[in-house]
Amino acid sequence: MEKKDFEAWLDNISIAFLSLTDLQKNETLDHLISLSGAVQLRHLSNNLEILLKRDFLKLLPLELSFYLLKWLDPQTLLTCCLVSKQWNKVISACTEVWQTACKNLGWQIDDSVQDPLHWKKVYLKAILRMKQLKDHEAFETSSLIGHSARVYALYYKDGLLCTGSDDLSAKLWDVSTGQCIYGIQTHTCAAVKFDEQKLVTGSFDNTVACWEWSSGAKTQHFRGHSGAVFSVDYNDELDILVSGSADFTVKVWALSTGTCLNTLTGHTEWVTKVVLQKCKVKSLMHSPGDYILLSADKYEIKIWPIGREINCKCLRTLSVSEDRSISLQPRLHFDGKYIACSSALGLYQWDFASYDILRVIKPPDFSNVSLLGFGEIFALLFDNRYLYIMDLRTEKLISRWPLPEYRKSKRGSSFLAGEMSWLNGLNGQNDTGLVFATSMPDHSIHLVFWKEHG
Repeated sequence: MEKKDFEAWLDNISIAFLSLTDLQKNETLDHLISLSGAVQLRHLSNNLEILLKRDFLKLLPLELSFYLLKWLDPQTLLTCCLVSKQWNKVISACTEVWQTACKNLGWQIDDSVQDPLHWKKVYLKAILRMKQLKDHEAFETSSLIGHSARVYALYYKDGLLCTGSDDLSAKLWDVSTGQCIYGIQTHTCAAVKFDEQKLVTGSFDNTVACWEWSSGAKTQHFRGHSGAVFSVDYNDELDILVSGSADFTVKVWALSTGTCLNTLTGHTEWVTKVVLQKCKVKSLMHSPGDYILLSADKYEIKIWPIGREINCKCLRTLSVSEDRSISLQPRLHFDGKYIACSSALGLYQWDFASYDILRVIKPPDFSNVSLLGFGEIFALLFDNRYLYIMDLRTEKLISRWPLPEYRKSKRGSSFLAGEMSWLNGLNGQNDTGLVFATSMPDHSIHLVFWKEHG
């Protein structure tokens, strides 16, 4: 057929083909394929591959590409990054996808970071750390050696660990180097708390004392309890020190003079924990910025308003069992919004604005588990064998770390959590430093640290 005649014939066929229904078009194509030889079929195969395999990420507007990528899981996206340089560039720049993936892992997101390639790198770092936690490889251990008798009291702040011992001394350690910065002679220490200038100790001799680090001098001595002092807290702004004792009382002292301002009664067991903290929520009984005192014994947590009015009355008493059949574990957490404490029934969280129980978390075999730290995303727990990390969103244990046979304490002074900011979400910067410390039968202190990122 001549070219001119062929072109006319092709035009007529094309017009007729376009007038057919989809079913008729399909039948026409099937018939033509059945009449085709090897050369025609090869030609058809080559052209179909070009027509069907189109690079949609390259063809679509960037905003539409980002919208489609949101529907894929991060692992699939990482695989897609291997398709081509163009795909890797587009997928890596999809900020919202990687931010969401990081949040799902329990990662804190700093929205001020504008670099579009930053968040994929953050996700890769996050997935590595979470794998280390899952595989029980996220931590490492070391020891502090220097005391010659039982170490009962521990307190941690800003990379420094204070230890109080029955050898009548208190030591201040740099946990990153293991070096002792200060060592001073004291009384027997059941509780310690410090800042840059001073150390406050509660003692088995029924007194509280304030010491100067640089000279080791005793600057105040607080006498009045008739039982061992198991917990102390203070606030320089209020010039107040509070102490919880085995005599069932909490005493409020003038920090600068040592004068007893008030004795809070109502506990019927040893007061093993006092916490002085600013309130962060509003209720009928308190406002944001008010100072609140929490005191805990074996069965109850009492809430007191502490501020300009020293002669305060108990606002509320919290417990987990009306008949006192269930005791509270020694550790108490209060961040100004929520109160958390563990018991044989589980981990309890109260809303501080209403004092209502928000939830009770009951993982398997919880009877011997104690609370170390409680955040917005994670909780740090431990028992006789392991240190645990719980994802509070799912209430599942996501990691554990073996612990040696440490010195047991019913009052909870001989173990503590280290850095706490990561409990509100990891961010690739706060998963460093001390995680946990406890005293050992040989008078050393066992430390658990975050391992550096691989």
